[in-house]
Amino acid sequence: MISSPYEKYKQSSVQTSTPGQLVIMLYDGAIRFTKTGLEGIEARDYSKANVNLGKAQTIISELMSTLNQSYPVAKTLFSLYEYMNYLLIQANIKKDSKYGEEVLGYLQELRETWAAASKQVAGNISNE
Repeated sequence: MISSPYEKYKQSSVQTSTPGQLVIMLYDGAIRFTKTGLEGIEARDYSKANVNLGKAQTIISELMSTLNQSYPVAKTLFSLYEYMNYLLIQANIKKDSKYGEEVLGYLQELRETWAAASKQVAGNISNE
């Protein structure tokens, strides 16, 4: 049972979000966990790095599983997500943040693209 007001708010925001907003939330989470994992590497807190890089991988795997394969871009995104998961594994194994930094760049760029696309779709819907 959800008891805290924050948890109730989070659940409500997920339930009332559009598909585009949900994708943006996934990117936000992956970015946050990747940054926290990189902080763990820098601080030599390898448990923190492992847990958070693993969470970022889980989110990227979720993004992979939700791709609509009927669109050609899905194959490209799937390959990019696979590569990002590979880089996160390398960051975690080698305790080298350069791999995670590369992933962070991709995630931030994709998040910005989804945000812009969502705004454009919302604008088109309100103009109809």
